Amino acid sequence: MALIDLNFESQYLGGNTEVSIFMPDRSRAVDNKDFFQSGKKYKVLWLLHGTHGDHTDWLRKSKVEVYSRERELIVVMPSALNSNYGDWPGFATGFDMFRMITEELVPLVHNWLPASDKPEDNFVAGLSMGGGGALKFALNCPEIFGAGAVLSYAPMDLDSLSDEEMFTQAMGGDTARLMNGVNNAGGIQAYKDSMENSWRQVIALHEAGKLPKLYFCIGTEDFLYDYYTAFKAMCQEKNMNIKFEEEPGMGHEWRFWDPYIEKAMDFFGTEKVPHADEWRGLKGRKFL
Repeated sequence: MALIDLNFESQYLGGNTEVSIFMPDRSRAVDNKDFFQSGKKYKVLWLLHGTHGDHTDWLRKSKVEVYSRERELIVVMPSALNSNYGDWPGFATGFDMFRMITEELVPLVHNWLPASDKPEDNFVAGLSMGGGGALKFALNCPEIFGAGAVLSYAPMDLDSLSDEEMFTQAMGGDTARLMNGVNNAGGIQAYKDSMENSWRQVIALHEAGKLPKLYFCIGTEDFLYDYYTAFKAMCQEKNMNIKFEEEPGMGHEWRFWDPYIEKAMDFFGTEKVPHADEWRGLKGRKFL
């Protein structure tokens, strides 16, 4: 794979931002001209990091380059700070991560790179906070993303909680983070009515027959497992067509996320592409 380190000034973030991109590279068995002038458009995986992470997380801590090469996928990995992949107009000069990705990065990738812009060729996935972001994009942008994979994250039923319960049951006890989100939305009811309430959105889209293709997975020892099981039970009770998968004994960790991002690629229907195995093809040859 070729690796692009993209640094550009974002209109929606008010400054420079970093994005790492894996690109399908030329096989040694293919001529330069045949490869670079083929006109081929590749499928795209939009891959999101979690809290405290950045655009290098998936590069450094997983084998996503290997998995994507086998499937000839473009993989786009933006930096999002701890934004929950939402819009924060009240932060500094404005930090609108949702708009940056949907209105800026997506058209950049689709027009600057040999990337397919068909929704059925664009998939969004992420871990933890990035899983929440992937769900947000999949539910709200069906014109961009054809499917979503949510690793180690699940929505809460905000509508069933009182104002006090919302904060006592905040995921991982992160009440300060939730309070920031509530203030950003304009209050508790506004927060519940926003796209942050993905539990409500999933139900509404299911009832309207517009639920996107979704995959949820988690380790049974993950601190978010109880939220996951509650969400899974609701979805199964309503006969939603969502795939769920758990890994016994695994927690909130890269030993889980690495193999399961490959499972997500399989869920998206990205088939492995036969490549000329240059080293195997040299078997029996003599070298000086």
